[in-house]
Amino acid sequence: MVNMRSPMAPEPHELSTRARIRAAAIERFGRDGFAVGVRQIADDAGVSAASVMKVFGSKEALRVACDAYVFRTVREAKRDVLVEPGAPGAFLGQLARIDEYRPLVGYVLRSIQDGGPHAAEFVDHMVADALEYIADGVAAGTIVPSRDEEARARYLMGAVFGALMLDALRPGAAADPGERMLGAIERTALPALELMSEGFLTDRSMLDAYLEYVPDPPVEGDTPEPSLHSD
Repeated sequence: MVNMRSPMAPEPHELSTRARIRAAAIERFGRDGFAVGVRQIADDAGVSAASVMKVFGSKEALRVACDAYVFRTVREAKRDVLVEPGAPGAFLGQLARIDEYRPLVGYVLRSIQDGGPHAAEFVDHMVADALEYIADGVAAGTIVPSRDEEARARYLMGAVFGALMLDALRPGAAADPGERMLGAIERTALPALELMSEGFLTDRSMLDAYLEYVPDPPVEGDTPEPSLHSD
């Protein structure tokens, strides 16, 4: 069943003030970067800066809360599309609501572009989450298993976010990363789905040559344990 809750809507058990501040922070951080002040976020949320500090304690704690919400939302959306029954319908449902995900994608791209230890940890966490829903998809029979699941997850992460970042180099590309994402998805959805569903090479001779070339190649069906674990 498709999760029809808006990704920016508050969870039922959350206080509306907390959810409103978090949504405003995700939007503002994604658009302007993480140097933006608490007062600007408070203005966007319609609360005082003191209220932001009272609810979250610090700007860093607010960012941690934003990270956690983004991780959870991405993980749920991916599981809807890749694992749950009726995945093609869920995928089309996500496409129909893609504009709702604009702030989240803007936040993810900004987190990666920001660089530094936080960016590395952010990517590691996304890879760890990907390993979980990919494993669920393999178990459900919707995803082909890999000889090295972690390497594949990192490659897919790099392909997806690399494509979105390269799209920013196009003449006339939108300044807002979330807005760029909408156009990038339209341009990359078909080739990405073709590659993932139908493949690219007509035979496996290059793969076989590689497996013979590398020492101690991984054996199909004997996937190593992933080294990352999500919180």
